[in-house]
Amino acid sequence: MQKTFGVSERRVCRVLGQPRSSQRYVGEKAGKDAAVIERMATLSVENPRYGYRRVWALLRREGWEVNKREVNKKRVQRLWREADLKVPEKQHKKRRIAPGMSENGCARKRAERPDHVWSYDFAMDHTEDGRRLKVMPIVDEYTRECLALEIERSITASDVVGTLERLFTERGEPEYLRSDNGPEFIAKALKRHLAASGVGTLYIEPGSPWENAYSETFVGRLRDELLDREVFANLKEAQVLGGDYREHYNHHRPHGALGYLTPAEFAEIEKLLPQNSGAGYETEKLQCMPRLSS
Repeated sequence: MQKTFGVSERRVCRVLGQPRSSQRYVGEKAGKDAAVIERMATLSVENPRYGYRRVWALLRREGWEVNKREVNKKRVQRLWREADLKVPEKQHKKRRIAPGMSENGCARKRAERPDHVWSYDFAMDHTEDGRRLKVMPIVDEYTRECLALEIERSITASDVVGTLERLFTERGEPEYLRSDNGPEFIAKALKRHLAASGVGTLYIEPGSPWENAYSETFVGRLRDELLDREVFANLKEAQVLGGDYREHYNHHRPHGALGYLTPAEFAEIEKLLPQNSGAGYETEKLQCMPRLSS
């Protein structure tokens, strides 16, 4: 009414019968309860399955008081509602990393440049006659390129050494190779070869496939897009189709983590950019990426 009629507060209060003391009163409740609400919110985050009753019990144990009066349950319930605190109906499981573990996992030891970390793993399938197929992809974790996709009836440690020798000759040695503790990957012959080549090993914890996430993700895509779609008449057909898939994956399949570039396109861009870790490096990389049509 003051704004509408351009009159004083005193006159409006007189007309409406509103005491000026009430009009000018500033509540203290918000400031008085702010510390309690903040502590309740902290306890709720630390104990997401606790309701207001258990939080009240924790506050009482900590000796919380307001105006020298203990914070009672009804007050906590009211503040709980006002702060919109609640016990979430749906939970999401989380994975804990125990001290001293997962040092070699992809979360702690991330690839920072091309040929920094390669990873490999095995996948199993079979031909039409029921005989086994063993598949070994080797992936550059930074560029997401599939460097090799070996498909054989059996792949031994000596076969792994042979494949790595070929890649080292064609591409050069990586700094690290990440894998699980399968017998083919921890064989003495392979370890000697890697040591002689100056390649470090990153063995993940047993029973922790998520620590080798890049290989696991590639194997999942390979199974979804090839192995589960094709009936292989024989080993040769599996090898040919596997080679075709590797070519398609590297040169034609857009990769979401690479801004929907193919791994080969991303690798080419990396070759053109200065290898440094500054913020300008990421900006320059994005500017060099070709625009994709919608």
